[in-house]
Amino acid sequence: MSKIIDGPRVKAHSGKCRQLVVFLHGYGADGADLVEIGRQWRGFLPDAEFVAPNAPERCSMSPMGRQWFPLTMREPEERWRGVVAAKPTLDAFLDAELSRLGLTEHSLALVGFSQGTMMALHTGLRRINAPRAILGYSGVLVEPLQNSDPVIVRHQQPPAVLLVHGEEDELIPAEALMMSANALAENNVPTQWHLSAGLGHGIDNAGLVHGALFLAQSFGIKVDMGPR
Repeated sequence: MSKIIDGPRVKAHSGKCRQLVVFLHGYGADGADLVEIGRQWRGFLPDAEFVAPNAPERCSMSPMGRQWFPLTMREPEERWRGVVAAKPTLDAFLDAELSRLGLTEHSLALVGFSQGTMMALHTGLRRINAPRAILGYSGVLVEPLQNSDPVIVRHQQPPAVLLVHGEEDELIPAEALMMSANALAENNVPTQWHLSAGLGHGIDNAGLVHGALFLAQSFGIKVDMGPR
């Protein structure tokens, strides 16, 4: 049974919501950790509403934070079991938000950081109707160690994917970016990527700009890159 989740929102700057951007935070954080990015992106995506749901569980390693699933780093398959178990809760949230706004998946983008990227990729690629775009920071496409994958849906129009990673990431090595990009390509999912030189496990300004432009392009929005 899925749990009910919710989190902070940023309303569409134009007052008319035509797209929904859902931020999925990392392990030990909460929705407030990412939702402010939505305020920074309002100029690029004036018709988008941004929401950052708090993950369903309290974090065992950070009691003030949340987790999509537990992480001990001791069990090889815990990431796989985690994304599979958390998917129904995220699916139910996405369905409810799209219904509330009167939008379809064609107007949906998922943006994840770290564990949130694992959730964005796993869930987004397995929804019957694909989101328009998936943007993943400092994460990885979680794959099963054994052939037990509920297969990635072969969408007629798969989501556009952009993966952004820090070159010096100490938690999820930058090699995860290329492993994920290659696995996505094998599943016919078009994937772009950006590697931020000198960056650890985080998001820098270059990554934010790349992400905003990627989402705008995915939604067919022309962006004026003059003085802001």
